[in-house]
Amino acid sequence: MPIFEYSCVDCGTKFEKLVRRSGEEVACPSCGQNHLKTELSTFAAHAHNGGKQSSEAPRCGGGMCPTPDLCGLN
Repeated sequence: MPIFEYSCVDCGTKFEKLVRRSGEEVACPSCGQNHLKTELSTFAAHAHNGGKQSSEAPRCGGGMCPTPDLCGLN
């Protein structure tokens, strides 16, 4: 189920909505109107830092990771 970001054309409120079905009616949580503009979603990504890890960096736990070379956390 994807999360979409919207902004309300009527009141300017920006919000996220978990959409369970395509075509689901979405309304602004502030004013209740459905005059919405879909916003570009941003995401966070973890970049591999060239093998240098600080003691605070997260690590794959217990060898349970199915793809340890892809996440950069080992």
